[in-house]
Amino acid sequence: MPKTTSSDLFLQDDISLNNLADKITNEVIHARSLMALNMSAVMVKTYWSVGRHIVEFEQNGEHKAKYGSSMLTKLAKILTRNLGRGYSRPNLNNMRKFYILYPICQTSDKLTWSHICELITIDDDLERSFYEKECVNENWNVSSLRRQMDSGLFLRLASSKDKAGILELAQKGIDVQKPQDIFRDSYTLEFLGLPENNQYSESDLEQRIIDNLQNFLLELGKGFAFIGRQYPITINNVHYHVDLVFYHRILKCFVLIDLKKNSVKHQDIGQMNMYMGYFAKEENEINDNPPIGIILSHNKDELLVEYATYGMDSNLFVSKYELYLPNREELRRLIDGILKE
Repeated sequence: MPKTTSSDLFLQDDISLNNLADKITNEVIHARSLMALNMSAVMVKTYWSVGRHIVEFEQNGEHKAKYGSSMLTKLAKILTRNLGRGYSRPNLNNMRKFYILYPICQTSDKLTWSHICELITIDDDLERSFYEKECVNENWNVSSLRRQMDSGLFLRLASSKDKAGILELAQKGIDVQKPQDIFRDSYTLEFLGLPENNQYSESDLEQRIIDNLQNFLLELGKGFAFIGRQYPITINNVHYHVDLVFYHRILKCFVLIDLKKNSVKHQDIGQMNMYMGYFAKEENEINDNPPIGIILSHNKDELLVEYATYGMDSNLFVSKYELYLPNREELRRLIDGILKE
């Protein structure tokens, strides 16, 4: 029987140690891969837990009396020393507010901490719920969320609904099932940078939309795909052009948009109806639904539109566009009045 040397014993010990190192290495690599996939979700849940610890600490009367309003400042200094950046007083305050507004951590994994920091600035529960649902449904990045909040999207949509419609909008977000679901009374186009004194042409308006197509699609809402501009139509050797043509992937239909710098006239409505008839007969494929027409004008005479569209296709809509952000407080007062009815 061969004699075991000290080098053999060292080698055996080394093999055992390497096996242990391999197990640890594999465990850490696996954990890192999970963290890479779920880092955002883990961070959000961790910050929620930090907020919970802060609130529970504050609820202890002795602690509150001892530290008072300086508690977060002192805590931020200690955590920054222990953990590094990311635990400033404003961040800790956001974590605290996050826990207060979401006492049960049930946010989607699609929401990053940056999304959460935007959402918790909204005091109204219904409005916050709407933007949260739309972030998840539409995969909004933070800049898209901020833009929709600034433009008062929820307030604009809710102002045209009854109480039940407002509550449903907050609970589900935008649910597109019929042509009326993509229609808005007004569109906010502040991102075009056009002057509000009408010193621009319809061609300028169209070009600015094309130049800012991503923002325009965001304002139109979910499901729109751009097809073309100045889409040619020829009827009896007369040439017409539809300003903007889209296809709606959810409703499976063409959406035609005609741009008007000033007020819409009855001739404009008749022309859009003709465009819709042409697309229904000449452009639609077998599985396409009837087209939708939207006339987008800077001014809208409600009575004229009512008379001019009498008996016409219900898929023809007339909307206003604004070149500035809406007065959110006025819209909020209107919605509060509807909810109290």
